[in-house]
Amino acid sequence: MKILYLLIPISLLFLSIAVWAFFWAVKNNQFDDLEGPAYRILFDEDENDLTPDERERRRHNAEAARERRRQAKEDKTP
Repeated sequence: MKILYLLIPISLLFLSIAVWAFFWAVKNNQFDDLEGPAYRILFDEDENDLTPDERERRRHNAEAARERRRQAKEDKTP
């Protein structure tokens, strides 16, 4: 019975921390879009969804990455 004098205040402390964490999360917009990230991982980015500038930038970055890999491979060969 004496243990209840310890357990009840501890449980109230945990409850108050959980309530504070919930309201903090709501205040900081943590629950704005719950379904978006789950669906986003299922779909690939389509080239047609990008602007022409973004498409060109992505192509340029891919070519630069290929060139760096090729250069690194050449540097490793004796």
